[in-house]
Amino acid sequence: MRTSAAPPDAASVRALFVERFGREPEHVASAPGRVNLIGEHTDYNGGEVLPIAISRRTWVAAGRRATDDGVSPVLRAVSVNQPAIGTTTLDAPRRSGEWWDYLTGVAAPLLAASGRSDSIDVAVASDVPSGAGLSSSAALEVATALAVSSVLGQRLELQEAAMTAWRAETGFVGVACGIMDQFASALCRAGEALHLECDTARYDYAPFGDALLIFDTAIPRSLRMSHYNERRAECDEALRLLRERWPDLPSLAAAEPEQVLEARLPSPLDGRALHVSRETRRVRDAVAALRAGHRISRELLVGSHESLRDLYDCSRPELDWVVERAITLPGVRGARLTGAGWGGCAIVVG
Repeated sequence: MRTSAAPPDAASVRALFVERFGREPEHVASAPGRVNLIGEHTDYNGGEVLPIAISRRTWVAAGRRATDDGVSPVLRAVSVNQPAIGTTTLDAPRRSGEWWDYLTGVAAPLLAASGRSDSIDVAVASDVPSGAGLSSSAALEVATALAVSSVLGQRLELQEAAMTAWRAETGFVGVACGIMDQFASALCRAGEALHLECDTARYDYAPFGDALLIFDTAIPRSLRMSHYNERRAECDEALRLLRERWPDLPSLAAAEPEQVLEARLPSPLDGRALHVSRETRRVRDAVAALRAGHRISRELLVGSHESLRDLYDCSRPELDWVVERAITLPGVRGARLTGAGWGGCAIVVG
C-alpha cells in the first residue's frame, strides 16, 4: 500500500471525506497495525500469542447517506492509498476481491443489526503497509467497525469491535485466520504486550519496553494467495490424528511436544504440530520472563524463527538473511520473522 510523506491523521482523513463526498463525516476512528513478538501460527490452533501495537495506523471517516425508499443501501469507499473507488450494496453483498471487501464485511452486518436503511460513505487513510505481515487488514477492519458502529448509533466496545472485524475477515473476505490480528489492533496498549489466549479470547498484559526494529523484506504477501490456508488444513488434520489417541485434546496447541513426537504423525504434519506445540510454550515462557522483570531471551526469539523456518516451512531466504545477520550485531538480543511469513517483515529486538 502506498503511503504519503506525512503520516495520516484524523484531520487528513476528514479532509479526504469532505473532498470526495462534499460533506463532513459523522465519526472518525483509527486502529494500529501490529507485530507479534512471539507465538506465530498458534492463534488459529487454540494457542497463545504476544503482539504489540506499532505506531502506524489506519484512519477511517464515516457518514450516513439517506437511501430512497425501495432502494438497497450502498457503501461508497475511497482511500488515499488506492486508486479504485468502491461501490457495493450492503443488502446481501457479495465479495468482489477488491480492497473495499474489508469494509463491506464489517459494515453490512452492522447495518443489518441496527435496523436502519442508510447508505454509508467511508474514507480511508493509512500508513500501515499491506502485505508486510503488519495486519493492515485488521487495522482497516477494526477502524471501520469503530467508525461505522458509531454513525449507526451502536458504538462497539473494543473486544466486540475485534470480533466484528474477525468475522468480516473470515466470513466475508474468506481468510481462515485466528483472532490475534483483530484483537491486537483493537486492544494493544502502549508499553505493554497483549497476552491473548486464542481458544478462550481471554487476555491480559505484560510489560514490554525493549527497542524493536521492523525490517520489511519488500516481498509482498497476501494471506489469500499464500500457503496460509494450506497450513491451517494441515493443522486440522494433525489434530484429527492426535485425537484418535487422545480424544479429549481440545486443540492442537494443547498437545504436549511429547505427545506429538509419540504420535509419529506423517510428514509434514509432524513438523506443523510440533511447531504449534512448542511455540505456544515459548509464548508462556516469554510472558513469565517479562512479568518477572526480565526480557525475552535470544533462545526464545531465534528458536521461534528456526521453528517457523524448519518445521512450519513459512520463511524465505530474505527473512532468514535478516535474522542471521541481525543476531551477530552488538546490542541485538534476538530476531525472527513476524506475521504469517512467506515474505513480509522480520523483527529485531535489543
